[in-house]
Amino acid sequence: MSAARADPSLPIGVFDSGVGGLTVLRAIRAALPHESTVYLGDTARVPYGTKSRDSVLRYSLQASDQLVRRGIKLLVVACNTASALSLPELRAHLKPLPVIGVVEPGAEAAVAASAAQRHLVLATEATVAQRAYTRAIRSLAPRAEIEELACSLFVALAEEGWTEGAVAAAAAHAYLGAIAERPARERFDSVILGCTHFPLLADPIRAELGPAPSIVDSATATASGVAALLARDALAARTRARGDLRLLVTDGAARFARLGSRFLGEPFAAADVEVVDL
Repeated sequence: MSAARADPSLPIGVFDSGVGGLTVLRAIRAALPHESTVYLGDTARVPYGTKSRDSVLRYSLQASDQLVRRGIKLLVVACNTASALSLPELRAHLKPLPVIGVVEPGAEAAVAASAAQRHLVLATEATVAQRAYTRAIRSLAPRAEIEELACSLFVALAEEGWTEGAVAAAAAHAYLGAIAERPARERFDSVILGCTHFPLLADPIRAELGPAPSIVDSATATASGVAALLARDALAARTRARGDLRLLVTDGAARFARLGSRFLGEPFAAADVEVVDL
């Protein structure tokens, strides 16, 4: 599907494999309150991280086409796996529609925040295996030192709502305790939250690592990238009213509403969610 160049009155389209991308949507709505948005969670096929590259690419194309048919001016791929595996193909498929993922903005923000260029990437096992953040950081800072750490339990904690207290602190210590105890010369000055679930656990992560490293939230970095792209292409909304929000899923509207309200930071009900078939 090709897309005609969009106009400023259209919404921003955001897609993810499930609820995690709602943290990206939350950051976009906070940074750009006058922009309307439409979000698609491919909950029938979550998680993408266990799927083949061909499947992820096919799902990403189907999700983006669904959003383009509804009319959008920009596509945000709010999924680390889809960003790592399908971004070039999506950009070619949707040209001239602008397409932005979560990996590149997160890497750019980390490089900008780091004096020593020593980066720790916290992500899921699938994202770590792809080394997408390592490639993105090294494209900007070739001599950067990067360690990627799989923290998959954080996903379950975020979805259960256990983002503070003893359980969250214990998980953060299990993953990060040894890193926090390294000599100062071996510590990281940039920590990237490389999964859309992880911003919900920023507090226990900070408590474990201490005040020194910059914690880079790829959701916030992506929202900044969206704002810059809209300004560059003269696509920013020209209204001062609060932007509209539409929510779409491919399955399980009730569960999506129950979990998603925490991720979005705004309550919504299953009746507010439209189920679509890709």
